[in-house]
Amino acid sequence: MFKGRTVTLLVLVAMVVSSLLTVTLTGQWSLAGSGQLSSGLFADIGGQPKSDIKKIETALDLVTKNYVEKVDRSKLVDGAINGMMNALDDPFSSYMAGATAQQFSEQIEGSFTGIGAEVSSENGNVVVVSPIKGSPAEKAGIKPKDILLSVNGESFEGLTLNEAVAKIRGPKGTEAKIKVKRAGVAEALEFTIVRADIALETVYARMEKDHVGVIEITEFSMNTANRFKKELEALEQQGMKGLVIDVRNNPGGVLPIVIEMSELFVPKGKGIVQVENKNGRRDATLSEGSGKPYPIVVVTNKGSASASEILAGALQESAGAKLVGEPTYGKGTVQSSYSQEMGDGSMLKITIAKWLTPNGEWIHKKGIQPDISVSQPDYFSVAPINKEKTFKFDTLGEDVKSAQVMLKGLGYDPGRVDGYFDKNTERALKKFQSDQGIRADGELDAKTAEKLESKLIELIRDPKNDAQLNRALEEIRKEITQAASKP
Repeated sequence: MFKGRTVTLLVLVAMVVSSLLTVTLTGQWSLAGSGQLSSGLFADIGGQPKSDIKKIETALDLVTKNYVEKVDRSKLVDGAINGMMNALDDPFSSYMAGATAQQFSEQIEGSFTGIGAEVSSENGNVVVVSPIKGSPAEKAGIKPKDILLSVNGESFEGLTLNEAVAKIRGPKGTEAKIKVKRAGVAEALEFTIVRADIALETVYARMEKDHVGVIEITEFSMNTANRFKKELEALEQQGMKGLVIDVRNNPGGVLPIVIEMSELFVPKGKGIVQVENKNGRRDATLSEGSGKPYPIVVVTNKGSASASEILAGALQESAGAKLVGEPTYGKGTVQSSYSQEMGDGSMLKITIAKWLTPNGEWIHKKGIQPDISVSQPDYFSVAPINKEKTFKFDTLGEDVKSAQVMLKGLGYDPGRVDGYFDKNTERALKKFQSDQGIRADGELDAKTAEKLESKLIELIRDPKNDAQLNRALEEIRKEITQAASKP
């Protein structure tokens, strides 16, 4: 696992399947802190007319008795429940059969077998919310907002989210060829990925020069708060003067956990989050903490979702922290999971409320805006090159464009990045080939493409090229200096 950085490019290694991870309540409905989600959240949920239940039972009996072929009654029941959840038109409410429910629970606990990304269903598409730090999904180059189209030739069209996830799952070590539709890329991308198990470490910490601490949080699972507290205490004991919290590509997690962590920085009595029920009643969670004497910067991108946004919003509005990077994903809802009620190992995950920032802002589908906007270089998000074709002078396409972006990032400027293979592109490619000791014919074949991608990965892994983190470090050092100069 590559530690200490967020890389969202194309390490062509492995990818496995995900269970859906969102801001989730555990237990009944209580939140950490002074605010509580009481059972009053559901006070107006009454019983449904018996005629509705009778209608469902009648349909089930009619199909079972009259369908021309043998019917698996359990599949009909699962299909009916899936239909109910789909009718909500909410990508974060879902039904999980036994195996999927178990995988979801394992992920919340901190380990699971899967793609290493949060996925949701949007307009019938399987959409990536965010790859998880260090996961095969991230290493393969999967990005937030990617639409997963198929696996091993089997289309996801018409499938539920859980059905699509089940198609991608398979034995550890087997390959999954996944097609992806990406905004701004005309043709579908294909990733050949080796399935694997994922053991989640969710907190990475280190001390930079000038006593600046950096803690990266990759997910808010059940063990994250304890890990975070230990790492934070260790940095403070080393004389930390300022803290950078990195939640880029963090898809979220458990609500009480992020509240517990926010309390470490938000002074007593100030807001962490507001939760609004279906009747419009809001419950505010106020901090019981004492705050910190040092400056804090939070680094975000469009893969920072749900619980990450709660932390970012709480620290920005109630703890004086600055946000650096890109606008966040924009998921402003809370889900509760029901497994005991189902009685057979299956689970319903239902959106039960909205969450708002301490100032009452609902960030759903908008995200949280950074105080300092910083984008990564274009080569951080370039698409991989098709290795089954050879591209040469006077060709045109997305693969050529990817090669041009890579060449430019590596210092071999082709003069253009629009996908047209001109003479300048050919000259830049020849120079790269010559420097790498491969045949300098100016053609983009599989060997050249692989070398380009390999060198680009090295470039991205070099911390000096992480524009967002470096800007955050610059800002925190400036604040430390300003604080030291005050009388």
